[in-house]
Amino acid sequence: MSELDPTIMYLVIGVIAFIVLAVFLSFFPVMLWISALASGVRISIITLVAMRLRRVVPSRIVNPMIKATKAGLGLSINQLESHFLAGGNVDRVVNALIAAQRANIPLEFERAAAIDLAGRDVLQAVQMSVNPRVIETPVVAAVARDGIEVRVKARVTVRANIDRLVGGAGEETIIARVGEGIVTTVGSANTHKDVLENPDLISRTVLGKGLDAGTAFEILSIDIADVDVGKNIGAQLQTEQAEADKQIAQAKAEERRAMAVALEQEMKARVVEMRARVVESESQVPIAMSDALRNGKLGVMDYMNLKNIEADTQMRGSIGKPSDSGRGDKDGV
Repeated sequence: MSELDPTIMYLVIGVIAFIVLAVFLSFFPVMLWISALASGVRISIITLVAMRLRRVVPSRIVNPMIKATKAGLGLSINQLESHFLAGGNVDRVVNALIAAQRANIPLEFERAAAIDLAGRDVLQAVQMSVNPRVIETPVVAAVARDGIEVRVKARVTVRANIDRLVGGAGEETIIARVGEGIVTTVGSANTHKDVLENPDLISRTVLGKGLDAGTAFEILSIDIADVDVGKNIGAQLQTEQAEADKQIAQAKAEERRAMAVALEQEMKARVVEMRARVVESESQVPIAMSDALRNGKLGVMDYMNLKNIEADTQMRGSIGKPSDSGRGDKDGV
Protein backbone atom coordinates (compact mmCIF):
# COMPACT_ATOMS: atom_id res chain seq x y z
CA MET A 1 0.00 0.00 0.00
CA SER A 2 2.87 2.33 0.78
CA GLU A 3 4.36 1.62 -2.67
CA LEU A 4 1.16 2.92 -4.40
CA ASP A 5 1.07 6.19 -2.52
CA PRO A 6 3.64 8.04 -4.75
CA THR A 7 1.84 6.82 -7.89
CA ILE A 8 -1.52 8.01 -6.67
CA MET A 9 0.00 11.29 -5.62
CA TYR A 10 1.55 11.84 -9.06
CA LEU A 11 -1.77 10.97 -10.71
CA VAL A 12 -3.64 13.49 -8.58
CA ILE A 13 -1.02 16.13 -9.31
CA GLY A 14 -1.30 15.41 -13.03
CA VAL A 15 -5.10 15.72 -12.98
CA ILE A 16 -4.93 18.98 -11.06
CA ALA A 17 -2.31 20.33 -13.45
CA PHE A 18 -4.46 19.36 -16.43
CA ILE A 19 -7.51 21.07 -14.96
CA VAL A 20 -5.52 24.22 -14.20
CA LEU A 21 -4.09 24.23 -17.72
CA ALA A 22 -7.52 23.75 -19.27
CA VAL A 23 -8.98 26.61 -17.22
CA PHE A 24 -6.03 28.80 -18.12
CA LEU A 25 -6.32 28.06 -21.83
CA SER A 26 -10.09 28.61 -21.82
CA PHE A 27 -9.73 31.98 -20.11
CA PHE A 28 -6.50 32.96 -21.85
CA PRO A 29 -6.87 32.04 -25.58
CA VAL A 30 -3.19 31.55 -26.16
CA MET A 31 -3.62 29.56 -29.39
CA LEU A 32 -5.87 32.26 -30.86
CA TRP A 33 -3.33 34.89 -29.84
CA ILE A 34 -0.55 32.94 -31.54
CA SER A 35 -2.64 32.59 -34.71
CA ALA A 36 -3.32 36.33 -34.74
CA LEU A 37 0.35 37.17 -34.32
CA ALA A 38 1.29 34.72 -37.07
CA SER A 39 -1.22 36.44 -39.39
CA GLY A 40 0.06 39.91 -38.72
CA VAL A 41 -2.73 41.02 -36.39
CA ARG A 42 -1.22 42.95 -33.50
CA ILE A 43 -3.34 42.14 -30.48
CA SER A 44 -2.30 41.57 -26.90
CA ILE A 45 -3.35 38.70 -24.69
CA ILE A 46 -4.79 41.26 -22.27
CA THR A 47 -7.18 42.46 -24.98
CA LEU A 48 -8.40 38.91 -25.49
CA VAL A 49 -8.93 38.48 -21.75
CA ALA A 50 -10.83 41.77 -21.69
CA MET A 51 -13.07 40.42 -24.43
CA ARG A 52 -13.85 37.47 -22.21
CA LEU A 53 -14.78 39.85 -19.41
CA ARG A 54 -17.06 41.79 -21.79
CA ARG A 55 -18.73 38.53 -22.79
CA VAL A 56 -17.38 38.70 -26.31
CA VAL A 57 -16.22 35.52 -28.00
CA PRO A 58 -12.65 36.33 -29.08
CA SER A 59 -12.69 33.95 -32.04
CA ARG A 60 -15.62 35.83 -33.60
CA ILE A 61 -13.51 38.99 -33.58
CA VAL A 62 -10.01 37.71 -34.22
CA ASN A 63 -10.83 35.39 -37.15
CA PRO A 64 -12.66 38.12 -39.16
CA MET A 65 -9.84 40.51 -38.22
CA ILE A 66 -7.33 38.10 -39.70
CA LYS A 67 -9.31 37.99 -42.97
CA ALA A 68 -9.62 41.77 -43.04
CA THR A 69 -5.90 42.22 -42.41
CA LYS A 70 -4.98 39.76 -45.15
CA ALA A 71 -7.34 41.62 -47.54
CA GLY A 72 -5.84 44.98 -46.58
CA LEU A 73 -9.09 46.54 -45.34
CA GLY A 74 -7.48 48.43 -42.50
CA LEU A 75 -10.08 47.69 -39.84
CA SER A 76 -9.54 47.86 -36.11
CA ILE A 77 -10.43 45.53 -33.28
CA ASN A 78 -12.64 48.17 -31.69
CA GLN A 79 -14.78 48.50 -34.85
CA LEU A 80 -15.39 44.79 -35.06
CA GLU A 81 -16.02 44.42 -31.34
CA SER A 82 -18.46 47.34 -31.23
CA HIS A 83 -20.41 45.86 -34.15
CA PHE A 84 -20.49 42.49 -32.40
CA LEU A 85 -21.77 44.08 -29.19
CA ALA A 86 -24.48 45.86 -31.21
CA GLY A 87 -25.78 42.49 -32.36
CA GLY A 88 -24.27 42.41 -35.83
CA ASN A 89 -22.67 39.61 -37.77
CA VAL A 90 -18.99 40.55 -37.92
CA ASP A 91 -17.92 37.72 -40.19
CA ARG A 92 -20.62 38.53 -42.79
CA VAL A 93 -19.71 42.23 -42.79
CA VAL A 94 -16.02 41.46 -43.34
CA ASN A 95 -16.85 39.03 -46.15
CA ALA A 96 -19.03 41.69 -47.78
CA LEU A 97 -16.23 44.28 -47.52
CA ILE A 98 -13.77 41.85 -49.11
CA ALA A 99 -16.22 41.02 -51.92
CA ALA A 100 -16.90 44.73 -52.53
CA GLN A 101 -13.17 45.46 -52.64
CA ARG A 102 -12.60 42.71 -55.19
CA ALA A 103 -15.47 44.01 -57.33
CA ASN A 104 -14.35 47.66 -57.10
CA ILE A 105 -17.56 48.64 -55.33
CA PRO A 106 -17.14 51.54 -52.88
CA LEU A 107 -18.36 50.29 -49.50
CA GLU A 108 -17.29 51.62 -46.12
CA PHE A 109 -17.37 49.65 -42.90
CA GLU A 110 -19.91 52.01 -41.30
CA ARG A 111 -22.37 51.58 -44.15
CA ALA A 112 -21.87 47.82 -44.25
CA ALA A 113 -22.42 47.64 -40.49
CA ALA A 114 -25.57 49.79 -40.79
CA ILE A 115 -26.95 47.54 -43.53
CA ASP A 116 -26.24 44.46 -41.40
CA LEU A 117 -27.86 45.96 -38.31
CA ALA A 118 -30.91 46.93 -40.44
CA GLY A 119 -31.58 43.24 -40.95
CA ARG A 120 -30.42 42.94 -44.56
CA ASP A 121 -27.81 40.52 -45.83
CA VAL A 122 -25.00 42.85 -46.82
CA LEU A 123 -23.00 40.05 -48.43
CA GLN A 124 -25.96 39.07 -50.60
CA ALA A 125 -26.42 42.75 -51.52
CA VAL A 126 -22.82 42.99 -52.71
CA GLN A 127 -23.23 39.78 -54.68
CA MET A 128 -26.41 41.15 -56.27
CA SER A 129 -24.52 44.29 -57.24
CA VAL A 130 -22.05 42.11 -59.12
CA ASN A 131 -24.52 39.49 -60.36
CA PRO A 132 -28.01 40.98 -60.96
CA ARG A 133 -31.01 38.99 -59.85
CA VAL A 134 -34.12 38.11 -61.86
CA ILE A 135 -37.47 38.54 -60.10
CA GLU A 136 -40.41 36.77 -61.72
CA THR A 137 -43.76 38.43 -61.19
CA PRO A 138 -46.97 36.45 -60.79
CA VAL A 139 -49.51 36.44 -63.60
CA VAL A 140 -51.05 39.92 -63.84
CA ALA A 141 -54.56 40.11 -65.34
CA ALA A 142 -55.53 43.38 -67.06
CA VAL A 143 -58.40 44.38 -69.35
CA ALA A 144 -57.94 46.33 -72.57
CA ARG A 145 -60.45 48.90 -73.82
CA ASP A 146 -62.23 46.34 -76.01
CA GLY A 147 -63.12 44.33 -72.89
CA ILE A 148 -60.73 41.41 -73.50
CA GLU A 149 -58.63 40.24 -70.56
CA VAL A 150 -54.87 39.94 -71.10
CA ARG A 151 -52.74 37.87 -68.69
CA VAL A 152 -49.12 39.00 -68.54
CA LYS A 153 -46.11 37.47 -66.80
CA ALA A 154 -42.88 39.48 -66.57
CA ARG A 155 -39.30 38.98 -65.43
CA VAL A 156 -37.61 41.94 -63.77
CA THR A 157 -33.80 42.08 -63.67
CA VAL A 158 -32.67 44.09 -60.66
CA ARG A 159 -29.37 45.04 -59.13
CA ALA A 160 -28.89 45.93 -55.47
CA ASN A 161 -28.40 49.62 -54.77
CA ILE A 162 -26.12 49.67 -51.75
CA ASP A 163 -26.70 53.36 -51.09
CA ARG A 164 -30.47 52.72 -50.65
CA LEU A 165 -30.34 49.43 -48.79
CA VAL A 166 -31.05 51.16 -45.49
CA GLY A 167 -34.62 52.43 -45.62
CA GLY A 168 -35.30 51.23 -49.17
CA ALA A 169 -38.30 49.12 -50.16
CA GLY A 170 -37.88 45.43 -50.96
CA GLU A 171 -38.81 43.04 -53.73
CA GLU A 172 -42.53 43.10 -52.88
CA THR A 173 -42.68 46.79 -53.76
CA ILE A 174 -40.93 46.16 -57.08
CA ILE A 175 -43.40 43.40 -57.96
CA ALA A 176 -46.39 45.55 -56.95
CA ARG A 177 -45.20 48.52 -59.00
CA VAL A 178 -44.48 46.41 -62.06
CA GLY A 179 -47.95 44.84 -61.78
CA GLU A 180 -49.50 48.30 -61.54
CA GLY A 181 -47.57 49.42 -64.63
CA ILE A 182 -48.73 46.35 -66.58
CA VAL A 183 -52.37 47.00 -65.67
CA THR A 184 -52.07 50.66 -66.68
CA THR A 185 -50.39 49.87 -69.99
CA VAL A 186 -52.85 47.13 -70.98
CA GLY A 187 -55.81 49.20 -69.82
CA SER A 188 -54.77 52.12 -72.03
CA ALA A 189 -54.47 49.91 -75.15
CA ASN A 190 -57.36 50.23 -77.62
CA THR A 191 -57.55 46.50 -78.29
CA HIS A 192 -55.94 43.43 -76.84
CA LYS A 193 -54.41 42.75 -80.26
CA ASP A 194 -52.14 45.76 -79.82
CA VAL A 195 -50.70 44.17 -76.68
CA LEU A 196 -50.28 40.79 -78.34
CA GLU A 197 -48.56 42.30 -81.37
CA ASN A 198 -46.21 44.54 -79.37
CA PRO A 199 -45.52 43.07 -75.91
CA ASP A 200 -42.41 45.25 -75.69
CA LEU A 201 -44.77 48.21 -75.37
CA ILE A 202 -45.45 47.05 -71.81
CA SER A 203 -41.78 46.78 -70.89
CA ARG A 204 -40.92 50.17 -72.41
CA THR A 205 -43.81 51.92 -70.70
CA VAL A 206 -43.21 50.28 -67.33
CA LEU A 207 -39.45 50.81 -67.45
CA GLY A 208 -39.94 54.50 -68.23
CA LYS A 209 -41.98 55.08 -65.08
CA GLY A 210 -38.97 54.90 -62.74
CA LEU A 211 -40.42 52.15 -60.59
CA ASP A 212 -37.19 51.65 -58.65
CA ALA A 213 -37.44 55.04 -56.92
CA GLY A 214 -37.26 54.67 -53.16
CA THR A 215 -36.36 50.97 -53.34
CA ALA A 216 -33.21 49.08 -52.48
CA PHE A 217 -32.81 47.93 -56.08
CA GLU A 218 -32.08 49.34 -59.50
CA ILE A 219 -34.20 47.96 -62.33
CA LEU A 220 -32.03 47.00 -65.29
CA SER A 221 -34.68 45.55 -67.60
CA ILE A 222 -38.25 44.30 -67.68
CA ASP A 223 -38.88 41.38 -70.02
CA ILE A 224 -42.34 40.06 -70.86
CA ALA A 225 -42.14 36.31 -70.39
CA ASP A 226 -45.67 35.34 -71.38
CA VAL A 227 -48.82 37.02 -72.76
CA ASP A 228 -52.12 35.14 -72.93
CA VAL A 229 -55.68 36.10 -73.77
CA GLY A 230 -58.11 35.58 -70.92
CA LYS A 231 -61.86 36.02 -70.63
CA ASN A 232 -64.08 38.44 -72.53
CA ILE A 233 -64.75 40.65 -69.55
CA GLY A 234 -66.75 43.17 -71.59
CA ALA A 235 -69.20 40.55 -72.85
CA GLN A 236 -69.42 38.99 -69.40
CA LEU A 237 -70.25 42.36 -67.86
CA GLN A 238 -72.88 43.04 -70.53
CA THR A 239 -74.40 39.60 -69.94
CA GLU A 240 -74.54 40.19 -66.21
CA GLN A 241 -76.06 43.64 -66.79
CA ALA A 242 -78.68 42.18 -69.14
CA GLU A 243 -79.50 39.49 -66.59
CA ALA A 244 -79.84 42.14 -63.89
CA ASP A 245 -82.11 44.25 -66.16
CA LYS A 246 -84.18 41.15 -66.89
CA GLN A 247 -84.65 40.42 -63.21
CA ILE A 248 -85.61 44.05 -62.58
CA ALA A 249 -88.14 43.94 -65.45
CA GLN A 250 -89.57 40.66 -64.16
CA ALA A 251 -89.90 42.12 -60.68
CA LYS A 252 -91.70 45.19 -62.04
CA ALA A 253 -93.97 43.00 -64.20
CA GLU A 254 -94.78 40.84 -61.19
CA GLU A 255 -95.58 43.99 -59.24
CA ARG A 256 -97.91 45.22 -61.99
CA ARG A 257 -99.57 41.79 -62.19
CA ALA A 258 -100.13 41.76 -58.46
CA MET A 259 -101.66 45.21 -58.65
CA ALA A 260 -103.90 44.10 -61.52
CA VAL A 261 -105.03 41.02 -59.58
CA ALA A 262 -105.76 43.17 -56.56
CA LEU A 263 -107.74 45.63 -58.72
CA GLU A 264 -109.66 42.74 -60.29
CA GLN A 265 -110.56 41.36 -56.90
CA GLU A 266 -111.64 44.80 -55.82
CA MET A 267 -113.84 45.20 -58.92
CA LYS A 268 -115.36 41.78 -58.36
CA ALA A 269 -116.17 42.73 -54.81
CA ARG A 270 -117.81 45.92 -56.05
CA VAL A 271 -119.87 43.99 -58.64
CA VAL A 272 -121.03 41.56 -55.99
CA GLU A 273 -121.95 44.48 -53.77
CA MET A 274 -123.87 46.18 -56.61
CA ARG A 275 -125.72 42.93 -57.44
CA ALA A 276 -126.66 42.57 -53.82
CA ARG A 277 -128.02 46.09 -53.86
CA VAL A 278 -129.96 45.36 -57.10
CA VAL A 279 -131.44 42.21 -55.60
CA GLU A 280 -132.32 44.17 -52.50
CA SER A 281 -133.91 46.87 -54.62
CA GLU A 282 -135.81 44.31 -56.72
CA SER A 283 -137.15 42.73 -53.56
CA GLN A 284 -138.64 46.10 -52.66
CA VAL A 285 -140.53 46.41 -56.00
CA PRO A 286 -143.41 43.99 -55.16
CA ILE A 287 -143.85 45.65 -51.79
CA ALA A 288 -143.97 49.08 -53.43
CA MET A 289 -146.45 47.89 -56.06
CA SER A 290 -148.72 46.33 -53.45
CA ASP A 291 -148.64 49.55 -51.48
CA ALA A 292 -149.46 51.51 -54.66
CA LEU A 293 -152.41 49.22 -55.45
CA ARG A 294 -153.61 49.35 -51.88
CA ASN A 295 -153.41 53.11 -51.75
CA GLY A 296 -154.98 53.58 -55.21
CA LYS A 297 -151.88 55.10 -56.77
CA LEU A 298 -151.72 52.27 -59.31
CA GLY A 299 -154.71 50.84 -61.14
CA VAL A 300 -155.39 47.33 -62.26
CA MET A 301 -154.97 48.28 -65.90
CA ASP A 302 -151.63 49.90 -65.15
CA TYR A 303 -150.51 46.74 -63.47
CA MET A 304 -151.64 44.63 -66.44
CA ASN A 305 -149.84 46.94 -68.87
CA LEU A 306 -146.66 46.58 -66.79
CA LYS A 307 -146.95 42.79 -66.93
CA ASN A 308 -147.51 42.90 -70.67
CA ILE A 309 -144.41 45.08 -71.11
CA GLU A 310 -142.31 42.65 -69.03
CA ALA A 311 -143.62 39.68 -71.02
CA ASP A 312 -142.95 41.46 -74.30
CA THR A 313 -139.42 42.33 -73.13
CA GLN A 314 -138.71 38.70 -72.16
CA MET A 315 -140.06 37.48 -75.50
CA ARG A 316 -137.90 39.91 -77.46
CA GLY A 317 -134.90 38.88 -75.42
CA SER A 318 -135.47 35.17 -76.06
CA ILE A 319 -135.92 35.82 -79.76
CA GLY A 320 -132.74 37.87 -79.99
CA LYS A 321 -130.68 35.29 -78.11
CA PRO A 322 -129.15 32.65 -80.46
CA SER A 323 -130.06 29.04 -79.67
CA ASP A 324 -127.63 26.13 -79.37
CA SER A 325 -129.45 24.07 -82.01
CA GLY A 326 -129.31 26.85 -84.54
CA ARG A 327 -125.57 27.22 -83.99
CA GLY A 328 -125.13 23.50 -84.50
CA ASP A 329 -127.10 23.54 -87.76
CA LYS A 330 -125.11 26.50 -88.99
CA ASP A 331 -121.86 24.70 -88.25
CA GLY A 332 -123.10 21.58 -89.97
CA VAL A 333 -124.03 23.52 -93.12
